[in-house]
Amino acid sequence: MSQKSVIALTFSVMAILLSLANLIFIIHLHAKQDMQYVVYLGTNHKDTNEAVFTAGEAKLHADMILAKYFQGFTIQEANGGWVENGVVSHEYTLVIYLSDTNIKQVHKACDELINTFSQSSVLIQANTTKTEFYSGK
Repeated sequence: MSQKSVIALTFSVMAILLSLANLIFIIHLHAKQDMQYVVYLGTNHKDTNEAVFTAGEAKLHADMILAKYFQGFTIQEANGGWVENGVVSHEYTLVIYLSDTNIKQVHKACDELINTFSQSSVLIQANTTKTEFYSGK
């Protein structure tokens, strides 16, 4: 391979690498770093361990509360379980995903969820994510 070919190949590889670096930079500009909050809301009464609402009622009550505090949210159904004094218990659980908010707002909503669903507490996870509201090309 001639010296000119090696130089041309080197410049081509450098151009490709610079293009990739530029593309990665542009992608990072459009995706903002955000905190995603995930709330695990049990639906059994804290004292009786009996369901406070039916599954449909639970989703409806959670939906109404969340709509007061957030512009958007996602609710998924799950089955939670825990062991206490060697006894395994289960309950219908709502998993709530929240983005584009802050922990103070999450706590306000959770205060109402705890009260409405007669819970001792809810589990809140805070996960760093990259968030992008994509609208197409």
